[in-house]
Amino acid sequence: MPTTMDLLDMALEKDNLRAWARRLDLSDEALRTARSRRRLSPVLAGCLAEDLHEDPAKWMLIAVLESERESMCKTRMIQRFSKTWS
Repeated sequence: MPTTMDLLDMALEKDNLRAWARRLDLSDEALRTARSRRRLSPVLAGCLAEDLHEDPAKWMLIAVLESERESMCKTRMIQRFSKTWS
């Protein structure tokens, strides 16, 4: 399953963190913090996806799943959506 870090990597192929922060009206530190935590918030993932002409709903859902604790429900949802996105 893709991760929001994959989305951030796609964004960084087009521009640097500072440029993305300006474009999304964020502090410079916001994207650096997200990168160090290894995940984007759902809203940030959706905004980046939209700017990259990707499906925002898909990336927001990925971000939501990344933030969940490990559980049978999380595993079930990852398996379900992984089939859709492969």
